[in-house]
Amino acid sequence: MSQTKFVSGETYSGPVYLDAAATTPTDPRVAALVLRLMTEEYGNAGSRTHVYGADALAHVTKAREQIAKTLGAKPDEVIFTSGATEADNLAVLGLQQAGLDQGRRHIVSTAIEHKAVLEPLEYLEARGFEVTLISPDAAGYVSADEVLAAVRPDTLLVSVMHGNNETGALQPISAIAEGLAGDGPLFHVDAAQTYGRETEALRHPRIDLIALSGHKVFGPKGVGALIARRRDGRRPPLSALMYGGGQERGLRPGTLPTPLVAGFGYAAELAEKERLARRTACLAVRDAALLAFMPLEPVVHGDPVRGVLPNILSLAVPGLDSEAVMVAAKDLVAISNGSACTSAHYQPSHVLTAMGLDRDVIDGTLRLSWSHQTPAVPWEALASRLDDLRL
Repeated sequence: MSQTKFVSGETYSGPVYLDAAATTPTDPRVAALVLRLMTEEYGNAGSRTHVYGADALAHVTKAREQIAKTLGAKPDEVIFTSGATEADNLAVLGLQQAGLDQGRRHIVSTAIEHKAVLEPLEYLEARGFEVTLISPDAAGYVSADEVLAAVRPDTLLVSVMHGNNETGALQPISAIAEGLAGDGPLFHVDAAQTYGRETEALRHPRIDLIALSGHKVFGPKGVGALIARRRDGRRPPLSALMYGGGQERGLRPGTLPTPLVAGFGYAAELAEKERLARRTACLAVRDAALLAFMPLEPVVHGDPVRGVLPNILSLAVPGLDSEAVMVAAKDLVAISNGSACTSAHYQPSHVLTAMGLDRDVIDGTLRLSWSHQTPAVPWEALASRLDDLRL
């Protein structure tokens, strides 16, 4: 069991946290910086007439540089947001006016995107845009060739997530980037799950827009970023979704949360420095989990050969319902059966449904996700508990 401290301040043994795909704990080194900027160096980065404001601006500037460096981008291409959801909305909805002006009202995406992309696409579709959604195969992967074949002269945007938040399947964003013409549509990638873990592919210069989340990379909640790369010296033609202040190049008004921004920057730097060690630790956890579950003959989603995140394992045990498993195992592990953003009202996963899986597999799928900080997991005990449920 892990030691967990909650609001009461008491520390006690509780279930091992295996829902890191939903959120990660803030790294203590990052938390110390955030606290200091909240209680001691608390200036507004927009106040440039005194040292408090100047220091705050210096922290924001450093964070831009830290995040940009990890992606081979320029600091002024980093637009801070409240998280990846807002970044996705800005990337998709922020192109609406450009699409209307240019007569390009077609968008290519996939049926396995996060709701932060799918719902903005539905909004545009209701306003005259045409959206083509590429379906995945049974393992959860979309074909780069199918995505590229769907691109037309009037295609405004191609939007494909990097790593799926439910299955961990890594999508072929490098192949898509290579296949897009230099003067072709903008390419947007939701990288909430992969940033700090699978960063190399995100450095491809043909990826125009990248959505990032602070709390998925051991930074604070409430902060994220949209990387908006120049292409041939031109910025993506984004329009603001909110108004009032002109911050973030006029695309995201409001006082910057300097402590959160600085914390995100530091978390990004640490993730890149420690990426290989963290990956090794996560792969060891995955191997132990697969070994323990093997006698149950589970259906495992994702394919290590084609690429899967080292910290997510999505599987279904034949004959078991995921809701029953979560209740039965709640004293051992804290797990989920899909995206935290849609878990308040259970409905069949749109990702697993798009994969064409049988309903019993969909209903029985669990998402186990961890981090390099995860303590020893009682995999054998969990597997035994699942085996008992089948009796």
